[in-house]
Amino acid sequence: MTSQPPLAKVEDLPHEPTAPTPGDAGDGQGSDGLQAGLKNRHLSMIAIGGVIGAGLFVGSSAGIAAAGPAILVSYAIVGLMVVLVMRMLGEMAAARPSSGSFSAYADMALGRWAGFSIGWLYWFFWVVVLAVEATAGAVILNGWIPAVPQWGWALIVMVVLTGTNLASVASYGEFEFWFAGIKVVAIAAFVLIGVLAVFGALPGSDNPGAGFANLTAHGGFLPNGAGSILTGVLMVVFSFMGSEIVTLAAGESADPQRAVRKATNSVIWRIAVFYLGSIFVVVALLPWGSKSIVEDGSYVAALDSIGIPHAGQIMNVIVLTAVLSCLNSGLYTASRMAFSLGKRGDAPSAFARVNARGVPQAAILGSVVFGFAAVWFNYQWPETVFQFLLNSSGAVALFVWLVICFSQLRLRGVISRETPEKLVVRMWLFPYLTWVTIAGIVFVIGYMLFDEAGRTQMGLSLLVAVVVVVVSLVKHRGARV
Repeated sequence: MTSQPPLAKVEDLPHEPTAPTPGDAGDGQGSDGLQAGLKNRHLSMIAIGGVIGAGLFVGSSAGIAAAGPAILVSYAIVGLMVVLVMRMLGEMAAARPSSGSFSAYADMALGRWAGFSIGWLYWFFWVVVLAVEATAGAVILNGWIPAVPQWGWALIVMVVLTGTNLASVASYGEFEFWFAGIKVVAIAAFVLIGVLAVFGALPGSDNPGAGFANLTAHGGFLPNGAGSILTGVLMVVFSFMGSEIVTLAAGESADPQRAVRKATNSVIWRIAVFYLGSIFVVVALLPWGSKSIVEDGSYVAALDSIGIPHAGQIMNVIVLTAVLSCLNSGLYTASRMAFSLGKRGDAPSAFARVNARGVPQAAILGSVVFGFAAVWFNYQWPETVFQFLLNSSGAVALFVWLVICFSQLRLRGVISRETPEKLVVRMWLFPYLTWVTIAGIVFVIGYMLFDEAGRTQMGLSLLVAVVVVVVSLVKHRGARV
């Protein structure tokens, strides 16, 4: 077993200077070369949209089928976990904005091996997501214009969003502002209309509105037993990945500390409204066992029950927007993590260079090449190679959250001692809630290993994680490990 690394000073974070504070860089470029081109409105929408992934729209029906109305408890448990993790990450990010975010903090708190490992695992997760989302978008577009084959649509959306990211960080921010804006407006409208329909206050609704009756009338609130709550947790936990993107993006804004503080403080209502609010509408409008929830999707089924015309096509537009948003952010996130790894000597040096527009071009192209390869695997070997990629990256969210917890546990003392004025965001009830969160994440990881549905995914994810950690230990032997 390796010895515990000594605590480093905040200013000792290796090779990656902090982002500029207002007035530090008159040309809009940070000391690390990245362009400070994201505006406050961009970051606000990135923060809000980050918790609304395509998985919320297309994956919630399976959770409802498994847990019934108790899926609300599953979402609440995972949502609370994310709120606590984001609070910890916000504390570190406000004190030390970085394009490497939690990977850079792991470097300083736990050792170079930790930053290397979690950085590359996170990059791997997002480049696989690129293939998943490109394929999902291609299916929708092919349904509208079948003359273009699915692989052609997947290629088109990847090329367009790669071009957007290569143009400038402001282009990424602008696209994400509108993509996320559509998602936010759509789901806010869904919740508002749905709540009115639930209580019979929506004029012209085909659904008479049963109030809270559907939550208990069909086998009770726990129709499949208390264990179904944990099954639901496993099914919804990965749809929350993306909340942390704003802490990476903050490093390319004029006032990163303010952006992180706002994003961290608003995560509670974002999860409450967008996740719990929308799922409540579905299970309150329809009996949880309704076939339409599984066959049509939970949101389409809810809209159909109200009598909204063309609900399926409306949701296809919204899901496509969510897919494009996830693709856009996934490419941005993967490239910035690759850039940060390059700056710290943990990736090819070309990844650490930016072009005249302050864009890490090589990091973007390197990430998208793997994404293109994964798309090809999805069409050539969907049940073997691509399924392995999916399973081996699936549990990375839990590993990331665990690393954030341990990093914050160690860095709080360093920041308090060295730069206490930078603790503008503080973890609640430290260190007790940090340890409670760690215990919760470890429990979920352990439960997945004993759950038949989650065992393969967790086993392969752990295998890949062990391989990456071994590589990092070999690479960084003798360097604070």
